[in-house]
Amino acid sequence: MKTKILNEIKTFETIVIHRHVRPDPDAYGSQMGLAEIIRATFPEKKVYVVGTSEPTLEFLGEIDEVADNVYNGALVIVCDTANTERIDDSRYQNGEKLIKIDHHPNDDPYGDLLWVNTKASSCSEMITSFYENFKDELVLNETAARLLYAGIVGDTGRFLYPSTTEETLRLAAKLVTFPFDRSLLYQNLYQRPFKTVKLLGYIFEHLNLKDNGAATIYISKDILRQFDISPKQASDLVSSIENIEGLKAWIMFVEEENEIRARLRSKGPVINELAKEYRGGGHPLASGATVYTQEEVTEMGEKLYQICNETPR
Repeated sequence: MKTKILNEIKTFETIVIHRHVRPDPDAYGSQMGLAEIIRATFPEKKVYVVGTSEPTLEFLGEIDEVADNVYNGALVIVCDTANTERIDDSRYQNGEKLIKIDHHPNDDPYGDLLWVNTKASSCSEMITSFYENFKDELVLNETAARLLYAGIVGDTGRFLYPSTTEETLRLAAKLVTFPFDRSLLYQNLYQRPFKTVKLLGYIFEHLNLKDNGAATIYISKDILRQFDISPKQASDLVSSIENIEGLKAWIMFVEEENEIRARLRSKGPVINELAKEYRGGGHPLASGATVYTQEEVTEMGEKLYQICNETPR
């Protein structure tokens, strides 16, 4: 499949690369890292990255403004996106050929070519592996290495999550041979405004932690306004409580304008099937979903409690 994907990249003169909505470092890193590899290898090609810009990740790179006619006869590649509903910019359908590159469970096998590796820690790890597979033909420069490293770091929680494998570390080690400023990269990835830290205090104070290790926290629009925090900034705090003793799995509900986003995390119990019940999905230990009523919020919390009951400590 990697060979087929490379052949398509060689064939097309215009390539547009998408990723998922509400992007995280891996979405940016895999999308922009792949684009940079293609540009460095084939400078004559027109390569674009599209999607809604995320202000907290703009230090990684800029999103391109692309006219509709650019998609005519173009190759479209979607990175780090499990299903079509989460692809940022619906014009992904307008190209001549569509490729999916992803590390989430393949519940929605869209695209003409699909490369899905659920054993990879991140889509950025997959793109690094793609380069290594064809290193005699492709060019990896410092910019691409920085982007891919950021994506791997983001999705592995600085190499702390169980998704980190020997292969993850081996590929990351190759990326750090490039002289980008890792200290500055970590600073940009993890620094927080003081108001966000204050919201974290609210989360610790109001976390509903059950005796079986299940926990939920609800952040309403009123709380977001009180702390002057965006839904994205609040959601980014989901992993900040993971070191609480006795905590097994948790859901952070963040109220938005017309929906309530549910961020699910776990230290062991499988939670992606629960996410699928509520218009979501993801990894066994890290998923997302969407609910619309307080009844669904309560119901989802009760189901998480049952999952934790069924999972030994």
